[in-house]
Amino acid sequence: MPPFESAIQDMDSSACKPKIIAFYLPQFHPIQENSSWWGDGFTEWHNVARARPLFRGHTQPKLPGELGFYDLRLERTRVDQAALAQQYGIFGFCYWHYWFDGRRLLETPIEQISLSGRPKFPFCLGWANESWTGVWHGSPRSVLVAQTYSDGDADRHYDLLRKYFHDERYIKHQGKPLFYVYKPRLLPADGAYLKRLRERARLDGFPDLFILGTWTPNPGGRFRTTVEIGLDGAVVTNISGRETHSRTHWLDAISNKLMKVFGGGRGPIRISYADAISTMLPSLKSFPFLAYNTVISNWDNTPRSGRRGLVLTGSTPKLFQSALEIAISNLRDVSLAESGHFIFLKSWNEWAEGNYIEPDQENGRGYLEAVKSALHVGQPRA
Repeated sequence: MPPFESAIQDMDSSACKPKIIAFYLPQFHPIQENSSWWGDGFTEWHNVARARPLFRGHTQPKLPGELGFYDLRLERTRVDQAALAQQYGIFGFCYWHYWFDGRRLLETPIEQISLSGRPKFPFCLGWANESWTGVWHGSPRSVLVAQTYSDGDADRHYDLLRKYFHDERYIKHQGKPLFYVYKPRLLPADGAYLKRLRERARLDGFPDLFILGTWTPNPGGRFRTTVEIGLDGAVVTNISGRETHSRTHWLDAISNKLMKVFGGGRGPIRISYADAISTMLPSLKSFPFLAYNTVISNWDNTPRSGRRGLVLTGSTPKLFQSALEIAISNLRDVSLAESGHFIFLKSWNEWAEGNYIEPDQENGRGYLEAVKSALHVGQPRA
């Protein structure tokens, strides 16, 4: 693959082209903590490679294609990933950011990207603000690193974030750095944390921050307004395709009963990807606040959680393209000036959850080709 040194895309452009931001997992390099908890040299590749099929027609392990079992400490890997992403129409990456009241984990890739200036590819940060537990290894009550919010933490956090916000590659909307919060309802209820981040950003010369957070149909993930928790908009994430605005869902009842009666031994739970698409991508007009769709390429977290997992069955590049086309069509219902026409993609490289679009041994670049094809189907109106 040729060196990737192309110019940065215009991140505040008025063009109507959808801007697909792909979530990016940095857990493909060893860190001391993971080695201590799970064994020397542990990375996400260990979960990926050891996966096995759990029912007839279940394709596991899902193995990487041309990029191989990469190590994200290598600049060449990060540059090649960005080259592929840009080639097929991805606007930028949202790197998961792990901040635990001053403690950081898995920060090496983004630190090296910041220091080196490469790749020259748009990015933003998504704060994965939840405690790390042993849930994927059968110990859900074991807290490995707790997520807390002590006095003064917002200031310490901003002191770190500002160097990324000032990076010319950082994704901004109307001049405001885009900052994503994974679980906004876990933040202190008084709203002071995000308010302080905004204050610091304005003092730092920005008009404000553009803060988005996850909205899910689960009771713990839904909210009635974005204002009440200090967000500018919500990123609607509906992995199972459950009815977005219902209070309960049959999947919850079945899942809870299986877990209680069988301890997950009869799983994994299976849902058709094709059946989930329409409810996975609700109309953005159905929300009383600025909302964005999340398109999921697939889901199969059995490499991490075994029979306790969830599998979306039957995903193909063609069906994924159909899902992207729905998300692009939904942009016709929202203002470009207000929204920036972002679409979130889950994910670039979540291999142990089965939601990735990097080349694999089964489909090659099929999912990347699907992105490119969907973007050529049509453009939303301004």
